[in-house]
Amino acid sequence: MRDAATLELRAAGAAPRPAMAAASDHYARLLQICQTSANPHAGRAIHARAVKAGLLASAYLCNNLLSYYAESAGAVAGGFRDARRLFFEIPVARRNVFTWNTLMSMFAKSGRLADARAVFGEMPERDAVSWTVMVVGLNRAGRFGEAVKTLVDMTADGFTPTQFTLTNVLSACAVTRAGAVGRKVHSFVVKLGLGSCVPVANSVLNMYGKCGDAETARAVFERMRVRSVSSWNAMVSLNTHLGRMDLAKSLFESMPDRSIVSWNAMIAGYNQNGFDAMALKFFSRMLQDSSMAPDEFTITSVLSACANLSMVRIGKQVHAYILRTEMVYSSQVTNALISTYAKSGSVKDARMIMDQAVATDLNVISFTALLEGYVKIGDMKSAREIFDVMNNRDVIAWTAMIVGYEQNGHNNEAIDLFWSMIRSGPEPNCYTLAAVLSVCASLACLDYGKQIHCKAIRSLREQSSSVNNAIITMYARSGSFPWARRAFDQVCWHKETVTWTSMIVALAQHGQGEEAVGIFEEMLRVGVEPDRITYVGVLSACTHAGFVNEGKMYYDQMKNEHRIVPEMSHYACMVDLLARAGLFSEAQEFIQRMPVEPDAIAWGSLLSACRVHKNAELAELAAEKLLSIDPNNSGAYSAIANVYSACGRWNDAARIWKMRKDKAVKKEIGFSWTHIHNELHVFGADDVLHPQRGAVYKMAAKMWEEIKKAGFVPDLQSVLHDVDDELKEEMLSRHSEKLAIAFGLISTPEKTTLRIMKNLRVCNDCHAAIKCITKVADREIILRDATRFHHFRDGICSCKDYW
Repeated sequence: MRDAATLELRAAGAAPRPAMAAASDHYARLLQICQTSANPHAGRAIHARAVKAGLLASAYLCNNLLSYYAESAGAVAGGFRDARRLFFEIPVARRNVFTWNTLMSMFAKSGRLADARAVFGEMPERDAVSWTVMVVGLNRAGRFGEAVKTLVDMTADGFTPTQFTLTNVLSACAVTRAGAVGRKVHSFVVKLGLGSCVPVANSVLNMYGKCGDAETARAVFERMRVRSVSSWNAMVSLNTHLGRMDLAKSLFESMPDRSIVSWNAMIAGYNQNGFDAMALKFFSRMLQDSSMAPDEFTITSVLSACANLSMVRIGKQVHAYILRTEMVYSSQVTNALISTYAKSGSVKDARMIMDQAVATDLNVISFTALLEGYVKIGDMKSAREIFDVMNNRDVIAWTAMIVGYEQNGHNNEAIDLFWSMIRSGPEPNCYTLAAVLSVCASLACLDYGKQIHCKAIRSLREQSSSVNNAIITMYARSGSFPWARRAFDQVCWHKETVTWTSMIVALAQHGQGEEAVGIFEEMLRVGVEPDRITYVGVLSACTHAGFVNEGKMYYDQMKNEHRIVPEMSHYACMVDLLARAGLFSEAQEFIQRMPVEPDAIAWGSLLSACRVHKNAELAELAAEKLLSIDPNNSGAYSAIANVYSACGRWNDAARIWKMRKDKAVKKEIGFSWTHIHNELHVFGADDVLHPQRGAVYKMAAKMWEEIKKAGFVPDLQSVLHDVDDELKEEMLSRHSEKLAIAFGLISTPEKTTLRIMKNLRVCNDCHAAIKCITKVADREIILRDATRFHHFRDGICSCKDYW
C-alpha cells in the first residue's frame, strides 16, 4: 500500500514527504541567501520553482518567502504588493506568529506605521518580538513618546522586554530627554539582570548623558564590568556637552581603544565650547598619532574651528585634503567649506563652492555665512542677492541682512527690510529688535523706535537685556531722555553692567552730568562692577558738565580700584575735560605723561577747546599733530581757521583755507535733518533742493526777524569768511539747523517738540538763536549735534552754554 501511495504521489508530480521537506528547507536557505546577496530579484525565480515543485504547503518555506518579499520590498518593484498577496495566500491555519511578525516588520521598517498597527491589531496572538517590532518601528519614525508607551503596554500585557526592545526605548528616552521614564526603563534593565549586557548598559549610559544627569551616568559607567569603545565614547561626549573638557580629555587619554567617534567627540567638543585652537591641535594629533582617517564629522568640526578663528590658510589645507583623498562632498562638508571661506574673508572662494554645489545640499547656515561675508567687506549688493535667492530664510538670515545694512550705513534699507520681515517673514528675535532699534537710534527716528518698542512689548522680548539696552539707547539718541530713563527704571531684574552703562552714556549725551554721576555711584553701591565703557561714559559726563575734580577722581579710581588699564578713549576724555575747562597746561602735561601717542580724537578735543578759548598758539600745535596723523582731516583745517578767525587773524585763516584747497582736502559738508510724519527731511546751508524750499526760506526769514526784535544779536564771528556784516548775517540765517527748524514750524502743530539732528558741532550763533526761537515760538527744540544733545526750552539750554 505504501508503494501504491508513493506511485500516486509521483504520478501527481509530487515528491515523497521526506524529499519535499528537504526541498523546502533547501529553497528556504536559497531565499535567505537572496536577502543578503547583490541580486535580490533571484528570489522570484526560486518562488516560481517552489510553486512548480508543489512545495508551498510548507509553512516554513512560506514564511521565508514572505520574509524575502518583506526584506526586498523597497528594492524590488511591487514588493509590498507581492508580500501582502503571499500573506493572504497562506492558509489561515498555517499562519503563525512568525508570519504575522514578518508582515508587520515589513511595514514598520518602511515607515508605514498605520499598516503595521493594523496588522498588530489583527494578530490572533503576539509574542515579545511582535511588541519589539512596534517599538523599533515607532522609534525609527521619530515617534519616541509612542515607542515608550508601547513598552509600558507590552509589560502590562505580561511580556518581558528583550535587550533589543530596551535599547530602542532607551534611545527614545535619550532623544526626548525623558529622564524620568528612562529611569523606570533602567529599573527594568536591573530587574531583568541585563545591567551587565554591554549594548544595554551603553544605552542606559547614553540616556543619562543626553538627559544631562552626569552623576548617574558616571555611576553606571563605573559599575560596568565590561566597557566597550562606545561606553567610553558616551562618557567623553557627555562631558564635552557639559563643557567639562578637562574631564573629557582625561577620559579620552584613559581609553584602552579609540574609534573615529572618540576623536570626533573631542574635536567637536573643543570647537563647540570655544576652544577652537585646541580643536585644531587635536586634529593634528589625530593625523600624526592615529591610523584613522578623518570622516565628514571630523572635517566639519575642523572647518568650523577654522571659520571661528578666521584661519583661511588651514581651511584651504583641509580643503586640499578633501580633494586629495577624494572624500565625498556631503552637504555637511560643503556647507562647512562655504562658512569657513566666507567667515575668513575669502568670499570669492565661498561663492565658487556654492555655485558648484548641488542646490539641495546647501542649507540656510551656509547662505547666511556667505551673506555675512559680503557684509564684512561692505558689498551689500551681493549680500542682498544671496538673501533674495535663499529658500526658507530663518530669523538668523533676516537679522544678518538687517544688521549688515545697519553696519554699512544703509539705515533706510534696514528699516524697510524689517517691515518686510514683519509682513512676511519669521517672528523677529531679540537680536533683530536690538539691531533695528540701533538703526532708529542712528536716524533719531523716534516714531519708528516707539513702534518697535511696542513690538518688543507684545512679543514679550522687552525684558531681554540686549533689547532693553537698545531701547534705552534709541530713546536717548532720539532726544527723548525721559523715555530712556523710564525704560531704565522699568528693568525690574538685576541690571547688568551694560544696562547701567547705557543709562550713564545717555545722561552724559544729554548734559545731565550730575545725574550721570549719581547713577554711577548707585551702580557701585549695589555691587555692579563697571567696565572700561562705563568709565568712558562717566568721564564724558564729567567733561560735558565741567566736573573737573570729579573727572580726575574717577580716572584714578578706574586705574587703582577697578584695575582697568586706560585706553585711548579714556585719555581723550581726560584731555577734553581739562582743555574745555581752560586748563591747557594740565592738558599738555597729561598728554606728555601718556604711555602712548595721542590719537586724532585726543588732538581734536584739544583743538576744539582751543577754538572756544581762542588759544591760537596751542591750536597750531594740536592741528599740526592732528594733520600728521590724518592729513585728510578737513575738521582740523576748519578748527584752526576758526581759531584764527575768532582772533581776527583773517590772513592766517585765509592761508589755512588755501592750504586745504591746494592739498585737495574736501571740506565736510554740514547738514541737518528731521523726521516729520515718519519722513526724513535733510537740509544743507542755503539749501535749494527741498521741495518746500520757498515756504522754508519764508519761515526762516520771518523767524530771524522775530528773534532779532526779541533781543537776539547775531554772532558774526561765527562766519569764518572776511565779508561785510550784512552778508555774514544772511549766511548765518540760512544755517542748516535753522532751515530744519523753520520746516518743523510750518509742518507741525503748535507746541509740538521739534527734534533736529546735525552731523557737525552746532555753532555759537545757532546755539544762541535756537534759545531765542524757543521763547518766541513757544516750542521745545531738541538738537543732537556731533558731540551731545541740547534741550532748548524757554530760552535756556540744558548744556548751560558749556559745550
